[in-house]
Amino acid sequence: MKRRVPTLLAASALALGAVTATGTAASAQAAPGEDALAGVLTSDGNRFDKTAEDFDIVTEAVLAVAAAKPDSPVTVLADGSTRVTAFAPTDQAFRLFAKDLTGQTIKSEKKIFNALVELAGVDTIETVLLYHVVPGKTLTSKKVLDADGAKLATAADGATVKVDVKKNPKLQVILKDKDRNDRDARVILTAIDINKGNKQIAHGIDRVLRPIDL
Repeated sequence: MKRRVPTLLAASALALGAVTATGTAASAQAAPGEDALAGVLTSDGNRFDKTAEDFDIVTEAVLAVAAAKPDSPVTVLADGSTRVTAFAPTDQAFRLFAKDLTGQTIKSEKKIFNALVELAGVDTIETVLLYHVVPGKTLTSKKVLDADGAKLATAADGATVKVDVKKNPKLQVILKDKDRNDRDARVILTAIDINKGNKQIAHGIDRVLRPIDL
């Protein structure tokens, strides 16, 4: 069932406070290497802005799902003791995704988020987010490079993403999703190993992974 955008935004704001508080408490008590990705995602205050290369939209999406569905598997991102690798689409990646779905170029990050919620609904957004999460593994950039040809099982009911590493003429790490008609996501080599040294790690990507052929 789709949720109204104002309700979701209010709920995600509450979730932001809850996750941030949880993250702060966890940071004070966490064992070395157990800082949660949620703390990294919300460290800049989680404000929509005009910076296309950061992660405001994916952060807001995670928090909205967590607020609407407290038992969702996405809440694992707040538990630093659990190993997780996340491939995090930039705000520009979501802008391109929204254009594919709506046929329009939407400049405002908030409007992009609103459009996706209205169009897809919470359950679909949850599935898309989980397709970016590899549970039970801490895949550093070195391990991802070594995984050329591997199919990574994601948290979206085990749906896989294939890793394709190309080294000529320049290094590229490509993630092949279930949509065969659109350009595959690339790992952004200047945005890798986010939260390095912890069990939960993330790598920025330039496209939103699609769990189905759109």
